[in-house]
Amino acid sequence: MIMFEYQTPGILQLISRTGYKLVQENGQRIYGGPPPNWMGPPPPKGSEVFIGKLPRDIFEDTLVPIFERVGFIYEMRLMMDFSGTNRGFCFVTYSTPEEAARAVKELDRFPIRPNYRLGVTVSIDNCRLFIGGLPKDKNREEIFDEISRVTEGVVDVICYPGIADKSKSRGFAFVEYESHKAAAMARRKLLPQKILLFEQRVAVDWAEPEPMVSDEIMKNVSLILL
Repeated sequence: MIMFEYQTPGILQLISRTGYKLVQENGQRIYGGPPPNWMGPPPPKGSEVFIGKLPRDIFEDTLVPIFERVGFIYEMRLMMDFSGTNRGFCFVTYSTPEEAARAVKELDRFPIRPNYRLGVTVSIDNCRLFIGGLPKDKNREEIFDEISRVTEGVVDVICYPGIADKSKSRGFAFVEYESHKAAAMARRKLLPQKILLFEQRVAVDWAEPEPMVSDEIMKNVSLILL
C-alpha cells in the first residue's frame, strides 16, 4: 500500500521497479519487511544497519538505490517527523549479517550530497526493554499479561523479588520481545506515558543488549581452546 503523500514520480518508479510495499505506521515509513516472494524467517541478528546524517528532504527513491548496491534489502525503516520530513536517520535490514558488514565498510561516510556524508554502523539488535514504576504487588504473570495487552510481540518478562519481602517485586521488569522491531515499536508506544500500565505511568528505556560475538572471534576462541 502506498500512502497519498508517497505518490511522487521517484517513489512510484521505485515501487514499480522493485514490487516492494511502502507503508507508514507509528512515525516510520516501512519499505519491504518482507520483500516480495520472501520465503522463510526474517534475517538473523546482525543483519541491520543504522544510517545517520541524512538530509531531511531525502526519501526511499534516493536511499534504496544506494543501499541495494551492497546487498539484498529485506526492509528499510525511515523515521519521520509530523511535518513530512525525515528525522535524519533510518535502518536497513539486509538478508545476511555479511551484507550488513559490507554496507558499513563501503557506505560509511558515503557522500550522498555535497557536505553530507552518511554515518553507517551495525545496529544494536536489542530486543529487551526496561520498564520501571510498576506496582510492587504484581507478579510476573500479571506483568506479562498487562504489557501484552498494550504491546505486541512479548515473549518473556523477567522480574526480581523484593529484598525485604520476597512476595513482592522490586517495581521494575525486563521485557523481552520477539524482535528488535517489536521492542522499538513498544518503546515508541510507551515512551509518551499516555498509555498506563496497571493504571499508572511507567518509565521505559532500552535494557543493556547482550553482546554479539562475531564468527571470526569465535574461530579464534576455538583455536585457543584447541
